[in-house]
Amino acid sequence: MTKQVPMRIHIIGVCGTFMGGVARLATELGHTITGSDAHTYPPMSTQLEQLGIELFEGYRAENINENVDLVIVGNSISRGNPELEWVLDRNLRFTSGAQWLSEYVLADRWVIAVAGTHGKTTTSSMVAWILEVCGYEPGFLIGGVPSNFGESARLGNSDFFVMEADEYDTAFSDKRSKFIHYRPRTLILNNLEFDHADIFDSLDAIKTQFHHLIRTLASSALVLHQAQDNNLDDLLSQGCWSEQQSFGTDIADDWHAKAVTPDCRTIGVTHNHQIHTLNWALLGRHNMLNALAAIAATHHVGVPVDQAVLALSDFLSVKRRLEQIYQGAGVTVYDDFAHHPTAIAETTAALRAHVGSEPVFVVLEPRSNTMKQGVHKDTLKDAWQPADQVWLYADESLQWQPSALASDTVGVFSSTETLLEDLLTHIERDMPCHIVVMSNGGFQGFSQRLVQQLTNRKLM
Repeated sequence: MTKQVPMRIHIIGVCGTFMGGVARLATELGHTITGSDAHTYPPMSTQLEQLGIELFEGYRAENINENVDLVIVGNSISRGNPELEWVLDRNLRFTSGAQWLSEYVLADRWVIAVAGTHGKTTTSSMVAWILEVCGYEPGFLIGGVPSNFGESARLGNSDFFVMEADEYDTAFSDKRSKFIHYRPRTLILNNLEFDHADIFDSLDAIKTQFHHLIRTLASSALVLHQAQDNNLDDLLSQGCWSEQQSFGTDIADDWHAKAVTPDCRTIGVTHNHQIHTLNWALLGRHNMLNALAAIAATHHVGVPVDQAVLALSDFLSVKRRLEQIYQGAGVTVYDDFAHHPTAIAETTAALRAHVGSEPVFVVLEPRSNTMKQGVHKDTLKDAWQPADQVWLYADESLQWQPSALASDTVGVFSSTETLLEDLLTHIERDMPCHIVVMSNGGFQGFSQRLVQQLTNRKLM
């Protein structure tokens, strides 16, 4: 990597996972960083302060030092933000987080990017872990905290960099998807569905952005795509000028996997007629496919398949991906980031396959903009079908009527306090049981409150 001249950089909207990762990488490169956010709170604020980054609560023009060399504007920042307006009025040099990465971190590196609607964080973490175990010392920027690393971003000590490549827009001034800036040499396309209804009008609009990504790839790059996804088939039919390999569950796929156990804790991985067996801690068909993609991507880098499989046997997943946060007295609680019907269905099915006939309870906060708009309301009922009982939290932000989903097995609650009490009643009646709390936000600390109640009550 080219040695860089230290700069004074201010980041507007620094406390999100992506922008916090940008701040960490910039600090590793020797730059002096300040940052602001509407709410600076742990754990991100603590991590950034430990790096020596000065944080400002709230947005004010005076947060930006007059001697700043560069301002990085987070994609949550809109016109009218006082710091952004100050930057524009004074014609200060500014950029987006994705553009800064492209110019200062990813240039001249072998970028392994993971894109798709689901599984990006977990698959990126798998790729980074395989490379780490096999001695490649990769850099990475991941939209979560891989348990094996304990941090979401690092510069690394090699030419290899793993990017979670999401399709959300880049910045107020750049409405292309962030991944357009990354120019990967190895690209994983896990799946493709409609999401982010706040910025995309249709699935075709999302496909257009993915097609733009594919158009940026070198002919020597590799596109790894899930074979059993019609939307990806349609995307690739629009044109692909790079090498392609498929992964999936069909023997005809270039890379294919088979569940040896129903919960996918043991799977078989086959490539070039060679079969490798993976025994690991993760559950579910979705994670089996994530692993297959990660193994294929690292093979492109140069990792032998058997070494990649061995590395994944010690993989600990990512925080809030079916993460077990409590177990005691016949009750197990999991925290999960699922917020799309497909992810809800895959996670619930994985837990069902793992626990057999024991009761599975789902607590869901439909918090994403897409969920709040009701885009997926008609598919939710099928998504949680493997569960025995569902608690749906519905506050005033929902733009649809969730009461239509209420039934003997689905309760709709406008208060987390009432929801918690009703859930505890079912737990006491139906132990042993398994509860998975699903939200892509803090959910008013619901998971922690549930664990505290279980600890206090000492259920027998």
